Amino acid sequence: MTSFKLSSGQQIPAVGLGTWQSKPADVGKAVTDALGVGYRHIDTAYNYFNEDAIGNALSNWLGVQGNSRQDLFISTKLPHVGNRPCDVRKYLDKSLVRLRLDYIDLYMVHMPFGFFPDQSGDSPAVDKDGSYLLDMNTDIVAVWKPLTLVLITAQVMESLVDEGKARAIGVSNFNIVQLERLLAAARVPPAVNQVETHASCQQLELRIFCCRQDILVTAYSPLGSPGSRAHFKNKYNYSPETYPDHMTHPVVQNIARCHNKTPAQILLKHLVQQGVAVIPKSINPARIAENIQIFDFELDVNELNQLNSLDQGEEGRIVDYNWYKG
Repeated sequence: MTSFKLSSGQQIPAVGLGTWQSKPADVGKAVTDALGVGYRHIDTAYNYFNEDAIGNALSNWLGVQGNSRQDLFISTKLPHVGNRPCDVRKYLDKSLVRLRLDYIDLYMVHMPFGFFPDQSGDSPAVDKDGSYLLDMNTDIVAVWKPLTLVLITAQVMESLVDEGKARAIGVSNFNIVQLERLLAAARVPPAVNQVETHASCQQLELRIFCCRQDILVTAYSPLGSPGSRAHFKNKYNYSPETYPDHMTHPVVQNIARCHNKTPAQILLKHLVQQGVAVIPKSINPARIAENIQIFDFELDVNELNQLNSLDQGEEGRIVDYNWYKG
């Protein structure tokens, strides 16, 4: 499989299995199926609440003779309720226990904003009106590196690399301004920025900036997240104003026919061929296998341009976080 070299020196497989919205009852088998067809990159997050099931699947796979931890690339994320210097190590340790691992290949700050945690420590606290309690003192630089002698003992993101608990560190959902602020202070720069990227929201300006800074862009929802419409409605009673259907778009379907590929494979290839890693989510064994079978063909310049023309910029964004009351 094609891989990309990170600024940390690691190789990250170009296609990984995304697990957002994957329930614990389903995700273990999905990870097992993915590993069985050649995936080695598995992405999760603390607040996906499925790390335990993923950890069980990884442990079973690693228990088979010939399988090695060094062959895997596992990424997870610091939750938005942990965006404080004193909490970084605590949440990483919880993730390591759940995933049954000694280290994480890539640990990311999930959000550039933070919430106060509820009593469980896992979800945002809410006020009497049901609004999430935003922590207005969130400082992404303080979470990333020690800023004062008082904080020098806090196990912040850079400290995790020094300890070997995280082989690389990165961010998710960061814009250019937030990245510039972080880069100006960082000793260990973010290796990855994981953001919504797909045909309708191609993030060209952000991708150019990240490329110049040697930050790999990883695309979540690379197929346009067709399953999230129901997720948003059921969990948050929220419906995005924009919901493009990439799979049935004539441009995508025509290119798919030309290559004897599926629309999903064309959409993934479009990003990977331009240097973007992708983490499509699926629990369907056939689709999991299909999503990794994109390395036996190339899109020509005309096809790339046709797909580039589908970009709607911010109008094409699906994951806008407007479901958070507050």
